[in-house]
Amino acid sequence: MERGAYPASISIIGAGPAGLAAAEVAARAGARVTIHDHMPSPARKLLMAGKSGLNITHDGPPDTFGTDELAPMLAAFGPAEIRDWMDGLGQPSFIGSTGRVFPTAMKASPLLRAWLARLADLGVTLETRARWTGWAGDALRIGDRLITPDATILALGGASWRRLGSDRAWADLPGLDGIVAPFAPSNVGFRVAWSAHMTRHFGKPVKNAALIVDGTAHRGEVTLSTEGLEGGGLYPLTPRLRDGAPLALDLKPDLTVADLRDRLARTPKASLPNRLRKLGLDPVQIALVQEWGRPVPADLAPLLKALPVPLIGPRDMDQAISTAGGLRWDALDADLMMTSRPGTFACGEMLDWEAPTGGHLLTACLATGRWAGAAAARYVMRV
Repeated sequence: MERGAYPASISIIGAGPAGLAAAEVAARAGARVTIHDHMPSPARKLLMAGKSGLNITHDGPPDTFGTDELAPMLAAFGPAEIRDWMDGLGQPSFIGSTGRVFPTAMKASPLLRAWLARLADLGVTLETRARWTGWAGDALRIGDRLITPDATILALGGASWRRLGSDRAWADLPGLDGIVAPFAPSNVGFRVAWSAHMTRHFGKPVKNAALIVDGTAHRGEVTLSTEGLEGGGLYPLTPRLRDGAPLALDLKPDLTVADLRDRLARTPKASLPNRLRKLGLDPVQIALVQEWGRPVPADLAPLLKALPVPLIGPRDMDQAISTAGGLRWDALDADLMMTSRPGTFACGEMLDWEAPTGGHLLTACLATGRWAGAAAARYVMRV
């Protein structure tokens, strides 16, 4: 890999999990690696995600992780490999009851500190406050400098959480026009126009309910917020809801319509709130029936099994956990190298894929980062 007296150089644009993963693999292969990031410190989104417990991966089948293009990368570095890698950093992990994997320390900061120390030991240079603003011929424009590495890895993130660094500014740079799929919010809450009487329920969950989309019921919890609905039960349904599929709530998913009719028949003269209370609905569920079920039909049972939810649309992209869209797969070869610019690779959330929360996002970022890092190292050895 020697270029005269110096090892071949690889520049990585972006110091999130994908960029750091690429740096580790490329440096281990012997490349001289520099990471450039426009933020004051690295991996800010990772640290934010880890404040409430870092869900780094998921002990589930690979087909739950998103697009088919990710399959070889996940096979090379999936949940088992991530746990081994964490052990190597002195950060053991455990599998939760739902298959989600967390570091024993729960937080992201100990893992990041150990990772950055390893990268420093491997000779990786980290430059912060160093924004990439495009190409000048074969050179990279970093701030007011021009540099010409032997290979480049783009790990620029998606289009959510702008204050943490993912500002999507890269998508408008010359050389990327026509090969970036439009961004859209993913794993995001949806807006609802509430009436005033719902205010006292904001911040409360809708429990013991199922969300119905395209005729299929999904068990999961959602929470009422000032803007609408949010929560883990809603996030996996984002793609279909974003495309306009209607949403309904089954407020008694363990009972049939016939069961509900039988129980409602026992309280024919009670007020609506009392009839609903005797069915076991809690105050939030009762409020939702009154909010979305009027005029209340004589036959309440079908309404309670499929209460229509009048969604307005997803919340703003910057409020989303992640985004769909990004650099198109047909603009890349199997090594994640841009076909229009040999020697430039891409990885992480800037690629056009969408995955549910629960560790899948981070896993794919780590897997694609390592894949790009290994491919870039092979490339600089060949040229």
